[in-house]
Amino acid sequence: MTIHISAKPGEIADTVLLPGDPLRAKWAAENFLKNPKCVNEVRGMFGYTGTWKGNRVSIHGSGMGMPSLSIYVNELIKEYDVKTLVRIGSAGGMSHKIKLRDVVIAMTSSTLSTPSLGMFKEINYAPCADYNLLSAAVAAAQRLNITTHVGGIYSSDVFYDERPDLTEQMTRHGILAVEMETAELYNLAARYGRRAVSVCTISDHLLTNESLTSEERESSFGDMVEISLEAAFA
Repeated sequence: MTIHISAKPGEIADTVLLPGDPLRAKWAAENFLKNPKCVNEVRGMFGYTGTWKGNRVSIHGSGMGMPSLSIYVNELIKEYDVKTLVRIGSAGGMSHKIKLRDVVIAMTSSTLSTPSLGMFKEINYAPCADYNLLSAAVAAAQRLNITTHVGGIYSSDVFYDERPDLTEQMTRHGILAVEMETAELYNLAARYGRRAVSVCTISDHLLTNESLTSEERESSFGDMVEISLEAAFA
């Protein structure tokens, strides 16, 4: 048990899917896992462990933003020895070729800052996904006939951004989408020699100002969960 995770030894699987929203963890566990068991609810951050096609898997909330994700990923790796971490979350589209409900698989993640910034000092470290997980996710999306885009995303450390100049430059340089967690997930996976990839659903669009309702988000997010599970156990 840790400060933020009350699961007993052995109750967290080697593979963990990480939605930001704890209620999305509950929804995914109830809809995709067989015999899901709640193994954590400290601070309302739900974690579940069950099986998918005979494979043991956990789905655990990570909270909003890189500092929150860093807490849970550090504890999952250091105390529960998790080997594979897949972020399943929402993202905002930053390219005209991206549509609502499309899935974006993050090859890399650019950022202004992360909790690891002090460690890297003057180095502009470029965090990236595990190649085998990435390629497995792409293959799974193709088999499932799900519209998917692969490339660089932007992990912001603020939700209410007031930098239109930055958005313009991200778009100009081919960034597909923006969210708030992936860069630090990739940093931590690299640091501790674990596998990680981010699979995100476009829930809103910075260029068109379109967005999904909360009900539409829930019904649309199944694709990324299915891709993630297929990729994790490929």
